Amino acid sequence: MLLARKIAYWLLWPLLAIVLAPVSLAAEDPLPSWRDGPGKAAIVEFVARVTRQDSAGYVEPHERIATFDNDGTLWSEQPLYFQAYYALDRIRDMAADHPEWKEREPYRSALAGDVKGLAAQGKGPVVEMLVAAHANVTTEAFTRSVAHWLATARHPRTGRLFTEMVYQPMLELLEYLRANDFKVFIVSGGGIDFIRVFSHERYGVPPEQVVGTTGGARFELRDGIPVVVKTGDISLIDDKAGKPVGIWRHIGRRPIFAAGNSDGDLQMLQYTTVARNEDDTTPRLGLIVHHTDGEREFEYDRESAVGRLDRALDMAPEQGWLVVDMKRDWRRVFPVAGS
Repeated sequence: MLLARKIAYWLLWPLLAIVLAPVSLAAEDPLPSWRDGPGKAAIVEFVARVTRQDSAGYVEPHERIATFDNDGTLWSEQPLYFQAYYALDRIRDMAADHPEWKEREPYRSALAGDVKGLAAQGKGPVVEMLVAAHANVTTEAFTRSVAHWLATARHPRTGRLFTEMVYQPMLELLEYLRANDFKVFIVSGGGIDFIRVFSHERYGVPPEQVVGTTGGARFELRDGIPVVVKTGDISLIDDKAGKPVGIWRHIGRRPIFAAGNSDGDLQMLQYTTVARNEDDTTPRLGLIVHHTDGEREFEYDRESAVGRLDRALDMAPEQGWLVVDMKRDWRRVFPVAGS
């Protein structure tokens, strides 16, 4: 009887392996929040192509650099950049010392709580307000202030903590790339010091791998304690043409993968994907998150004052950039609340 059972086991095991294989593969899906389709397939094919040593497109691990925009790419950005909401609260706290702000934009809209009016000012005035809200404070005090705000402030439409409005599919993509020996960087128009407060905990990206708009700073001794103080000038606006500059300054390598969602990411996508010459055959992938889901998130592109996607959307087919349709390609947008 025992011998018969052993023979049956060895005869049936190959069949069981075939039957169970699809279940095993499904359980190992690295991108479960992505719907099966051309977008997901393109990502998986690209990663396989650059990581298989027998592939003609194999890329050494130290050259596997991936860059991700933050606002609108890793977390939401509507109806206003989340860092601007932080700045709004700071401006209100500081307003008593600046009576002139009542008559000067963008501060007038900020103090009135006019989000639409503030968004209509464009990125330049908003950046000015961000600088004013972030200046003349030590880096330690700024970090504490942002951490407290992120732990308590909630999005005006969803009621979620802002850090709960990260995109689950992109969290999976970050982890998938890291599991395949990519070094992942955030390259954002948002403030470098602001993003560094939460990037490691929320994205798994340590602060030294964050590139962002960078303000001035100075060293001081305060009561014998060495501190760095944030000043009111800007040394790098990490947006549009500033993104390749920021990548070169902070990373020193050209990425082979870049993800964005707006025309502010256009030059980063070009810098990453456009071949230098006919000998430049390294596989490269540019990805654009297209906000098409007004029910689960927000629907916007060409006419939006925040996260405008126009030129990059037109150029995507010619450049071979992957346009991810949020409504079509993502099973889930946000993580489970509280996770």
